[in-house]
Amino acid sequence: MIGTFRAIRAIHALAGVTLALAAMGPAQAEGYPSKPIQMIVPQAPGGTNDIVARLVAADLSQRLGQQVVVENRPGAGGNIGTQTAARATPDGYTLLMTISSTQAINPSLYRSIPFDPIKDFEPISVVATVPNVLVVNPAFPAKSMAELIAMAKAKPDYYRFASAGNGTLNHLLGEMLNSMAGIKLEHVPYKGVAPALNDVLGNQVPMAFASLPSVLSHIKAGKVRALGVSSAKRSPFAPDIPTIGETVPGYSGDLWVGLFAVRGTPKDVTQKLSTTLQAALADKPLRDKLAAQGAEVLTSTPQQFAAMLRADIDKWGKIVKQSGAQVD
Repeated sequence: MIGTFRAIRAIHALAGVTLALAAMGPAQAEGYPSKPIQMIVPQAPGGTNDIVARLVAADLSQRLGQQVVVENRPGAGGNIGTQTAARATPDGYTLLMTISSTQAINPSLYRSIPFDPIKDFEPISVVATVPNVLVVNPAFPAKSMAELIAMAKAKPDYYRFASAGNGTLNHLLGEMLNSMAGIKLEHVPYKGVAPALNDVLGNQVPMAFASLPSVLSHIKAGKVRALGVSSAKRSPFAPDIPTIGETVPGYSGDLWVGLFAVRGTPKDVTQKLSTTLQAALADKPLRDKLAAQGAEVLTSTPQQFAAMLRADIDKWGKIVKQSGAQVD
């Protein structure tokens, strides 16, 4: 009898604790944030994602009343920093600002990755997109995508394209072009986009895919010729450059930058982050700063972002498989 009584008391005590914790959740979320927020960027300083993250973090700091601190954790194609974020406490004080290459391509590219891009994260919103552009050395005969495709069909495996490395987005954009246009350009991987572009400028290799911001000055100076952008629509920053899809229907592939929270973060916290971020991206000052970096603002609901991520994982997974690219 005494044992039963003690058991009942224990159950009541446990129920009381559970109710107390449930009551604490919304109260804590209402006061969010009460301390600085860490925004992990799994790429090195100075890149597109880092620049976008710092602009967004500065704006969010003002709106949230707490400092949002960008912390770069580069390595293994973004896997190291992403793993760090995935293992953080799901309380809204660790966020991940990452790019499509890491979140949507790495799951297929690496034999194993230390995170699950869907199960480990709560999507907040897409922030911006950055198109790539296929550029050729001015001495290259083709002056349009149609001319390049005709030349490549006449001489399979003869023409080469440079990329920032095996499995990178600009590598896979070339492989997607091969598949969809029915051609075979030979891939030449480099250790980064800078050396790849240098060899295109020097005419050691005739063409390369590169982000529009990284190559726009060379296009304007006539040092390279742009044949097409990878986005579904023409870029507002270079409206005279046609899309590749205008010649190869259905072709599109942008680099996107997006914000995630850790899976399990309270819903009202993620909703506050989403609402605050949407307000920031709707304001002209931030949009202008992002535009100056060649990044076009693209917002979404968390649900839309989740669907976009799943679609990209499926899309790039098929292209990785076709290309045979693999990283241990």
